[in-house]
Amino acid sequence: MVVEEILNNLITIFLILVVIYIMSRGVVIIQPYEQGLQIRLGKYIGRLNPGFQWVIPLITFVQKIDLRTQVMDVPSQEVITKDNSPTNVDAIVYTRVVDPEKAFFEVANYRMATVALAQTSLRGIIGDMELDEVLYNRDLINTKLRDILDRETDQWGVKVERVEIKEVDPVGAVKQAMTEQTAAERERRAAILRAEGDKRSAILRAEGERQSVILQAEGERQSKVLRAEGERLSRILQAQGEAQGLRILSLGSRPLDKKTITVLSLDALKQMADGQATKIIFPFEVSSLIKQSARFLGATDEMPEVEGVTEAGEIDASILGEVPKPEEIAKLLERLEEKLENEAESIEELKTGKKESI
Repeated sequence: MVVEEILNNLITIFLILVVIYIMSRGVVIIQPYEQGLQIRLGKYIGRLNPGFQWVIPLITFVQKIDLRTQVMDVPSQEVITKDNSPTNVDAIVYTRVVDPEKAFFEVANYRMATVALAQTSLRGIIGDMELDEVLYNRDLINTKLRDILDRETDQWGVKVERVEIKEVDPVGAVKQAMTEQTAAERERRAAILRAEGDKRSAILRAEGERQSVILQAEGERQSKVLRAEGERLSRILQAQGEAQGLRILSLGSRPLDKKTITVLSLDALKQMADGQATKIIFPFEVSSLIKQSARFLGATDEMPEVEGVTEAGEIDASILGEVPKPEEIAKLLERLEEKLENEAESIEELKTGKKESI
């Protein structure tokens, strides 16, 4: 009896454990970012929302679908561009499941299918472009690939959010040719820049020399003009002084009588005779001198009256003409100095303008 009771207890415990195990198999925990699909005996029952869920165990299968954005790495592959340049290209695709039923029932593995579709689409897009376009138009490739993938994966309930070309790596020979092309292009640009610099330098140098010649010629012209103006003024003043002196001398000598002239002539002969010269040249006739000497011993001849000369030998001031005053000469010199300063300032302005233009 005791053995049968123990055996019955063991069977009861076993059955309880089996029931607990079976019941525990029906417990399903759905995470907040997941969606569950309930399939019972090969028939789709419906979705399971996030949280604690219990389904009929053993006959119900629950498929959990992750609804978060997933990153898919498209493996690197060698692609031939339109200009026959082999290039290794890989990409990254960002997808998100928007329809769990389609993602599970319409395709066996939407991740693998999306990656395979991205590879083939990327090969076709780059095959229609040249290598330079592939290198410089990555945004265009990303847009085209995203549109193709989004259109094709829509029937799988998958939304392609973004596509990025991760790397474009030409093969060794193409890369070497690109390196040589880049070096040649840089040398060409450097040569153009050097030539442009030389041209600019030559233009500026020629412009500077031209301005220098112009300024030098202008300075010489101004200097000659001012020098000529000063010489003209000097000659005018000198001639005016000599004219005034001659006029004064002629007016002062006219009242002298012939005796005085004879005395002066004899005095001149005396001075000439005192020299060491052996020959003496007389600038007038000796007979005239003797005649004047004889008359000097006798009475003097009457001298005619001279206009403008009084009996006392005074000279009329109106005959001498206008003599320039010191104030007038000083004003004239001041005007010349102002003109020189203005010309110097204009030359300095020309030089300053030349420096600024350079």
